[in-house]
Amino acid sequence: MRFAFTPEQEVFRQEVRAFLARELPKDQPENPEAEGQWVNRAFSKKLAARGWIGLAWPKEHGGQGLGYIERFIYNDEMIHYRAPIGYHQSAERQMGPSIMLNGSDYQKKHYLPGIVKADLAICIGYSEPNAGSDLAGVQTTAVRDGDDFLINGEKTYTTNAHVAEYVWLATRTNPNVAKHKGISVFIVDLRSPGVDIQPLYTMAGTRFNIVRFNNVRVPRRELVGELDGGWYIVAQNLDFERSGIERVTGALLLFEDVVRYARETRRNGRFLYDNPVVRNRIADMSVAFAVGRQLAFRVAWMQSQGKVPNHEASISKGYGTELTQRAARLAMDIMGMYGPIQGEGRWTQLRGRVAYTFLVTVSETIRGGTSEIQRNIIATRGLRLPR
Repeated sequence: MRFAFTPEQEVFRQEVRAFLARELPKDQPENPEAEGQWVNRAFSKKLAARGWIGLAWPKEHGGQGLGYIERFIYNDEMIHYRAPIGYHQSAERQMGPSIMLNGSDYQKKHYLPGIVKADLAICIGYSEPNAGSDLAGVQTTAVRDGDDFLINGEKTYTTNAHVAEYVWLATRTNPNVAKHKGISVFIVDLRSPGVDIQPLYTMAGTRFNIVRFNNVRVPRRELVGELDGGWYIVAQNLDFERSGIERVTGALLLFEDVVRYARETRRNGRFLYDNPVVRNRIADMSVAFAVGRQLAFRVAWMQSQGKVPNHEASISKGYGTELTQRAARLAMDIMGMYGPIQGEGRWTQLRGRVAYTFLVTVSETIRGGTSEIQRNIIATRGLRLPR
């Protein structure tokens, strides 16, 4: 087995890099997510014009049919250069594929073209104040009212609800059956009467949202799949979220900066890199990043072969999120007292990225399913262990 990309795929990588060199916003901040610039619809429109949104989608659904390895390369470059792809990313990565597999003809015709053209964004409405990783505990209700449903409840930690047009919403439609059997998924217009969106900021400065639904009327045509069959759609949708190179590449950027810092910075008369403890920890992290890339590549390869990764996606997600935290801790240890300093000033090092990354990675092992949930999936579906 050759762990290498084909010449054609390397040409595609260079094409993506050349595009980013030309089109990336010149004033792109160091930490675009923290500064609210992770979402840039104009940049998403440029990607759409190149056909790169949905590039792995089948052509009959508006994609390019290029394949998942090319999408792996594309994502790797986008994250490496901190491209502001937040407007379309979740809809392209998760909702589009879910609609292809479970959506009605109306939903395929109405939403898929808008996603690939960056005409619309869809955020995720799963977590609730009392139902985080236990999505079977969803309490937001959707009650039938003629040809519509009335939705009431609250979602929290809803990324990009303030800039998206729609939310992919998990609701309780049958309270009289086992928890996981009474869930349904709707696509809800966030501009509907009765929707209230309030900001929720993390300690890192990134914005989530609290979204409340007060008798929000949703047509039945917005029900995805079968009524009360949403549990399996949600599980499948999360597998799409957990697949990807984004976490590993994002953490690698900081790691490379810290290695350069260690090579160039003297402390007590010698370079930090000359300390054998520092070198050993850097070597250990280098191996860890190589493993993380291979795990993410494995998922992309499975998708390219028409296979559906399940526990493999959980392995990549669990390992990748914990890797981001390990990298942040290593950076903080090497930087010492300079690590926690943010903002502009004479003592700020690496533009304050170490402190920001250390704070933002706290949520990485929670969002998208906790590490404990990933280990359960690996144990039961991968290793076939008893529940």
